[in-house]
Amino acid sequence: MLTQSATPSSVKAWDPLIRIFHWSLVISFVIAFITEDDWMTVHIWAGYAVTSLIAFRLFWGLVGTRNARFASFVRSRRVVMQHLKDMLAFKPGHYLGHNPVAAVMVMLLLTSIVMVAFSGIVLIATEGQGPLAATLFSSWNGDWMKNIHEILANFTLLLVFCHLGGVFISSFLEGENLARAMVTGRKKLRPHWEDVITSQEAEHNL
Repeated sequence: MLTQSATPSSVKAWDPLIRIFHWSLVISFVIAFITEDDWMTVHIWAGYAVTSLIAFRLFWGLVGTRNARFASFVRSRRVVMQHLKDMLAFKPGHYLGHNPVAAVMVMLLLTSIVMVAFSGIVLIATEGQGPLAATLFSSWNGDWMKNIHEILANFTLLLVFCHLGGVFISSFLEGENLARAMVTGRKKLRPHWEDVITSQEAEHNL
């Protein structure tokens, strides 16, 4: 048990790799979205950057730090619905990592971005470019794939706006600047997180 004087005011929530991934994905997605029609070379390379970042996130979600792992924040439908009810009652619980509702959005975004990236790679394959150019995908209908790619990109943008709204609402309800936490990597210490502090100190002393 930590004494009051030894207890810090904040606790580490996000490791540096997660934060670098998050903001790099934001930048890469924005570049890819705004360059779609006018700067195709930039658009394609931004798409590759997005694909690489997502590949890293899937890997880090399996073997990364505790709060980065999918197993730590993907929860059952019952837990998600209960947290949503708590939010509507203005009494949400505090989570060191993603809360249950945010976790759903994370998985939706990852899935949607994977589909955008794949459809984009298939699209350029129909034009004889990219890693799938010499495969069966190159024979797919280019106009059809372009429409699918644009629909998926616009859907992902909609999810991004929903995510931003969720961050704003959760920050207000939880009394925590969640955007800043993704920059600093730290959140306000909550009383029931004291065991987290203890375990972090133990890891630091190993």
